[in-house]
Amino acid sequence: MYEKYLLQLEEAGKIRNLKERSINCYKNYVSYFLNYMEKHPEELTCQDVRDFLLAKKDDGLKATTLNLYNSAIRFFYRNVLHVLWDDITVPRMIIEHKLPTVLSTDEIDRLLDATDDLKYKAMFATMYSSGMRVSEVIHLHYDDISRTNMQIHVRDTKNRMDRYTILSERNLALLTEYWFRKGRPKGILFPNQFTGQYLTVSTLEQVIRHSASAAGLSGVTPHCLRHSFATHLMEQGVEQRNIQALLGHRDPKSTEVYLHVSNKSIMGIRSPFDRKDGTAQWISPQYRIFFIVFIRHTLINIHLPLYRQRLHITS
Repeated sequence: MYEKYLLQLEEAGKIRNLKERSINCYKNYVSYFLNYMEKHPEELTCQDVRDFLLAKKDDGLKATTLNLYNSAIRFFYRNVLHVLWDDITVPRMIIEHKLPTVLSTDEIDRLLDATDDLKYKAMFATMYSSGMRVSEVIHLHYDDISRTNMQIHVRDTKNRMDRYTILSERNLALLTEYWFRKGRPKGILFPNQFTGQYLTVSTLEQVIRHSASAAGLSGVTPHCLRHSFATHLMEQGVEQRNIQALLGHRDPKSTEVYLHVSNKSIMGIRSPFDRKDGTAQWISPQYRIFFIVFIRHTLINIHLPLYRQRLHITS
């Protein structure tokens, strides 16, 4: 019933050079909307969209998902139905900006150790060690790996801007092992073993959930590896503009979020409560002597014997 309109939607996406994945998402969202409303497309109004989104919100859909519906239906109204869009009747919903999930270096190692398939282990290691998006790793080719410059050429990015990112020595060793053991692929670096084409994002999401469960981790997605890469670099003191370039962020605000999840103690930031202006000024004078005695007792009776014992063992 709606095939003609969905074909027009696909054509409108192609003429604007939208990515195939974006076009397919638009078609899926619009198709669901049309089947839900059960009205002829030419009779649809912005009030229909408002009612649909409110109903879906009551069903429990998140604001991020509802905004995807909003974008797809707005594109359909403006470019296929040629209906004037009303942003007051159908506004975009305010998004709650939650902090990203970041794994520790120990958790990264546990995740990789729990990934039995060498191909997926190499892909996860590449995402963490180079800060690449899952879609970017999926579309890697053999020629994108530069062993001479220790760089990875990232193509087909989210914002259509090619970039270079770093190639870890440890990751290069893992990639080399994978390449030799998996038939030395010359085109797509991580092809589907059955079709020889690109893997899907959902496949990697499923594999990482399984690996995370085996490693005793929860809430892990492929994008957590990219978050962890950026956060750990920031904790090492790498300048924000360099992290922004490696991640391929256009807006520096996208990179600033990692300031909020980085370990401030690792970065050398001290609380003003821990000032170095003498002995614990926040302790009342009448109790300060007891505090000093307690510290002295701890050093002499606990730490000093342990230190002597360590010296005796090492000698």
